[in-house]
Amino acid sequence: MSSLLNAALSLRRGEGSRVGPERIALLEALGELGSIRAAAERVGLSYRGAWDAVQALNNLFDAPLVTTQAGGKAGGAAELTPAGRALIAAFHRVEAELADIASRLEQGLADAPLGDVGRLFWSLGMQTSARNALRGTVTRITDGAVNAEVSLAVAGGVEVVAIVTRESVQALRLAVGRPAIALIKSSFVVLAKGEGLVTSARNQIKGVVAQRLDGAVSSEITLAIAEGKTLTATITRESAEAMSLAEGEPVTALIKAPHVILAVE
Repeated sequence: MSSLLNAALSLRRGEGSRVGPERIALLEALGELGSIRAAAERVGLSYRGAWDAVQALNNLFDAPLVTTQAGGKAGGAAELTPAGRALIAAFHRVEAELADIASRLEQGLADAPLGDVGRLFWSLGMQTSARNALRGTVTRITDGAVNAEVSLAVAGGVEVVAIVTRESVQALRLAVGRPAIALIKSSFVVLAKGEGLVTSARNQIKGVVAQRLDGAVSSEITLAIAEGKTLTATITRESAEAMSLAEGEPVTALIKAPHVILAVE
């Protein structure tokens, strides 16, 4: 008789991406092979899918899990950081404990109808279409008559400002020092080059192009904005070519504060 319960561990911070066995397997392959492309082939991902997963993981944790170097014949070098190795070890420890708990729980629920067991373990999961999910800490809240301006430190020297309603601040229980996640759609990120820009965009984040992926009409530009932190913009391919965007090119990301959505754990 097959097991009724199958323990599957999935870690998640706020509304960010989940960290499950697939991404842990990717991290393990990266640690062993030292190449994003080789690791992607081992776990059955495309190179782009693996690269995106690594950037998402780095953005969601306080310290980078992987250090990367884009390009090259190997499709980008990669190396696990101590934080990455610690996550893998912790994941497997919790996974083993969870399997043991599931086994003991199954014995206790052996007489329960299958439908009842399913309802007991059914859970709601909310996912977001936002391309960028940056975890940080609230550093400042400025109240207004209707809205509030919330500043979030997402990395050393990098701050994201959001404008939300005062009711949202209360509902999310936002306070200085509390962790939160900034969700930003890639289409809301405007790219600009040059110094001394005068713009109404509240967020002006400097970075360098880490990767450019061209489609027939659009280009996806990923900027390295701090150690282990990235920000992705989707612009027209014509604009990418007109701006001569290439790896290593310094660029400023412009984001209006109302376009930043905040989420909490």
